[in-house]
Amino acid sequence: MHRDDVATWVSDAQKAFNSAKDLNQLKTARIAHSGDKSPIALASRGLASLTPQEKITQGKIIGDAKSAIALALAGATSALEALRDSKILLEEILDVTLPSNRAHKGGLHPISIMKNEISDFFIEQGYSVEEGPEMESGWLNFDALNIPADHPARTMQDTFFLEPLESGIVLRTQTSPVQIRTMLTCEPPIYIISPGRTFRADELDSTHSPVFHQVEGLVIDRGITMAHLKGVLDNFARAMFGEDVTTRLRPSYFPFTEPSAEVDVFFSGRWIEWGGCGMVNPKVLQTCGIDTEIFSGFAFGMGIERTLMVRHGVQDMHDIVEGDLRFTRQFGVGL
Repeated sequence: MHRDDVATWVSDAQKAFNSAKDLNQLKTARIAHSGDKSPIALASRGLASLTPQEKITQGKIIGDAKSAIALALAGATSALEALRDSKILLEEILDVTLPSNRAHKGGLHPISIMKNEISDFFIEQGYSVEEGPEMESGWLNFDALNIPADHPARTMQDTFFLEPLESGIVLRTQTSPVQIRTMLTCEPPIYIISPGRTFRADELDSTHSPVFHQVEGLVIDRGITMAHLKGVLDNFARAMFGEDVTTRLRPSYFPFTEPSAEVDVFFSGRWIEWGGCGMVNPKVLQTCGIDTEIFSGFAFGMGIERTLMVRHGVQDMHDIVEGDLRFTRQFGVGL
């Protein structure tokens, strides 16, 4: 990565933002030049492989470039919003003599509806629903889950650290710390799910958000195998996507499970990645004081936003997080 390349990225972004004729065109330009797959975002993620001195030098260049792109985006957004508002004032006519209907029904957000539906499904299977704090110790969020100190997920690129940094407190990157808390305080057998809000240093685009929701499951008992895990996932998928859905497991790697797998569902004519799973790593069980000669277990985790988007054909994460009632009312009140 050269300084000239970064300058070109900034210049291209500024030109694209300034040439946008409306907010929809600006949205497309924003995703292309500052979204998760933009050159500046890819370069930012590449910092993890550099030496400490290179990180300082390159990090400043990328940080300045991100600031310039954000400033240009803010200016273009402000101008196009003003243009939109003036157009609405000229074109839309409001008849103030019409009777008003102020009896708006309240309701739950689609994410809350989905979370409750998932919880109800597992409660019917005999699981309990456990929750935990969103601010967690680094030990619970990383070390107890067999995530080593040099793992990329522990860098500033993926994790929000709370000041002072020496406190070791982070905004949890998954709901897995709830599983650790449960194993530390409860004797097996354990059958739980842990739905909740999680945080990662991702930019908001059509498929990612820095604040999102997960549901993780944990089973610890005698004689638990991958076959039990596959059966649970099949039933879960049918409850979410319909009786004719098909699932598959692809080999993968997670520090806290061994063996590990990605979970895909065949839905609407194509394979879609749904989440991750695996047998709980014996190191994690031993850290929590569970006898691995007697007990084994499995764990899985799915994004609630991902489940909502796949099931209902939602194409843009912005629809979920921006709070537009025209979107949320499609799902009913959920009460």
